[in-house]
Amino acid sequence: MLTLKSPKQISSLSTDGILQEWELSDESLAVSYETWQSMVGDPPAQLNIERYSGMDVSQPKHGKIDPDNVPHVGGNTWAGGTGGRDTAGLGGKGGPYRLDAGHNVHQLSDEEKSAVPEEVQRAARDMGRKAFEKRLQEIKMSEYDAERYQSFVSSVSKQITALKQLAAGLEAKRGDRTWLKNQTDGELDDSKLVEGLTGDRNVFKRRGTAQQKGVAMSKPKHLTLLADVSGSMYRFNGLDQRLQRELELVAMVMEGLQGSEERVRYDIIGHSGENPHIPFVEREAPPNNEKKRLEVLEEMHAHSQFCWTGDHTVTALKQAIAHAASVEADERIVIAFSDANLKRYFIRPTSIASAMTKDPNVSVFVIFIGSLGDEALQLRKELPAGKTFVTMDTKEMPTIMQQIFTSTIIQ
Repeated sequence: MLTLKSPKQISSLSTDGILQEWELSDESLAVSYETWQSMVGDPPAQLNIERYSGMDVSQPKHGKIDPDNVPHVGGNTWAGGTGGRDTAGLGGKGGPYRLDAGHNVHQLSDEEKSAVPEEVQRAARDMGRKAFEKRLQEIKMSEYDAERYQSFVSSVSKQITALKQLAAGLEAKRGDRTWLKNQTDGELDDSKLVEGLTGDRNVFKRRGTAQQKGVAMSKPKHLTLLADVSGSMYRFNGLDQRLQRELELVAMVMEGLQGSEERVRYDIIGHSGENPHIPFVEREAPPNNEKKRLEVLEEMHAHSQFCWTGDHTVTALKQAIAHAASVEADERIVIAFSDANLKRYFIRPTSIASAMTKDPNVSVFVIFIGSLGDEALQLRKELPAGKTFVTMDTKEMPTIMQQIFTSTIIQ
């Protein structure tokens, strides 16, 4: 049965009792589409299709380069193919490293991938390490590529400006004990002798807690960025741009904190399935020009492409917190980026939460910048409130950073 509710909408009632409403006008359909899109997000740039190979692996290799970049599925000839074996690509098995040629990914199961013989896995791993070292040498020896660097910073230029303003306005952590001047009792302030001779009574100082705004910092704040450079960041970058987003965020921090060393110093540490502690930027030697900052971004990208599968998130978080705790600073902050790919490695949210709250002298925050399904949202519910964020948009980062700095100052 059909009923015309208005010129723009009709209702239908099927024989099995299902009532549906149908929109007829372009205007209402456009509004509904925008509402739906805001709920589910943009469609993925890269589709993932499960498949079964059943073919044996042989020897890892890079593979041939297809000059036409035609999609290749399931074979062992072409570099950049998907769901195949032996060659560099995505979704397959027995290959030496990941290589995204921009096509939809045909994905083999973890069970089929884990059945690759140990000797083939070792050969693939050795080849991947050699390719990684070669890539690092290329990065160090290459000329500065301004266009490549702008691909990371151009989309966050406004956010860089906002972060610079935020850094310029940072204050000392409230609650630190300091000398409170202009007091009516306490120790005589040598700098107030003249005022005392003229009858001023506020010539004393005493140790106390600084609660007022605008207290100058005697030591800079310390920020550790713990970056996720695991293989899943590269693997699923075609799905939701998670690796690109992380590199933009890191570029934003490096650019935004340039020149603010007296107020905040930072280091950048990466973690992956191979290593829980990969130093990209040292606190005492931040990259001071665009070429050096681009090298940091390129090295992070390369590690995610060539590293072996696995996850060291909990160990990396514990080590980053211990490292931050050892630094002399006005306050110590650790911000960990993650793509929430934890369930696959049986990492429980309680393990993350326990690490985050272990040291009261270090404020720890986790920002999920990628997710398969609603994993990131579910994790946020189980991690410390106010310490966990989910963002798929780099434009939100200055606001998140402001919340982080504000919350640590008023603790």
